Amino acid sequence: MIAGGTDLLGELKEYIETPKKVVNLKSIPGLDEIKADSSGLTIGALVTLTDIAAHTTIQHHYTVLAEAAASVASPQIRNVGTLGGNLCQRPRCWYYRNPDIICLKKGGDTCYAIEGLNKYHAIFGGGPVYIVHPSDTAPALIALGATVKIVGPNGDRTMPLEDFFVLPDVNPQRENVLEPNEVLTEVHVPQPKAHTKSTYVKIRERGSFDFALVSVAANFEMNGGNLQQGKRRPRWGRSYPLAFQGS
Repeated sequence: MIAGGTDLLGELKEYIETPKKVVNLKSIPGLDEIKADSSGLTIGALVTLTDIAAHTTIQHHYTVLAEAAASVASPQIRNVGTLGGNLCQRPRCWYYRNPDIICLKKGGDTCYAIEGLNKYHAIFGGGPVYIVHPSDTAPALIALGATVKIVGPNGDRTMPLEDFFVLPDVNPQRENVLEPNEVLTEVHVPQPKAHTKSTYVKIRERGSFDFALVSVAANFEMNGGNLQQGKRRPRWGRSYPLAFQGS
């Protein structure tokens, strides 16, 4: 399945993925909309990262998500890259991305990052493969308590975004729970509580157009100028196979 194609086209060109057919999701109506109501925001999987970053409601009330979307790659990529694609993209591990290497992630027997070049691999929670998830929007959405809707031939299901991702020790070949013929269709972000503040911080080697070395998405409930005890949801990214809770 393809939407913006910013990840899949690279895999097709390098023969990492060799599907017989590719289904274009961009023609499905209704998946490119952002809807706000009293329960929060519903963001279609085909909404571009540019539209998320520029959306006034998201900027004002879901700041961490607007900042995360704005930090992705370059303006050209954000113009075509979608929220669904950013959440479902495959790892950037150079062993996985090399068409001549059959690593554990691609069904082989060895994760070459263990003894090889692993500068950008997992510090925490790795094994048996040591990938890190490249998504910028995932830590932000998890910090906001988002849920996702998945649709397939057996119906639809909804789950916390945090449960959408799969650790390598559960399935080293996959990063999420999507079954064959299933597709992520929308993300729901609950209405933030009053006096909530959030932000996204991304550390990278280049000033722009780069994946994070480490990132932090933080969502805090404030009481006056003070942080309410127990009301914080920081999530780390790019040091772990998933976005995980900080302290």
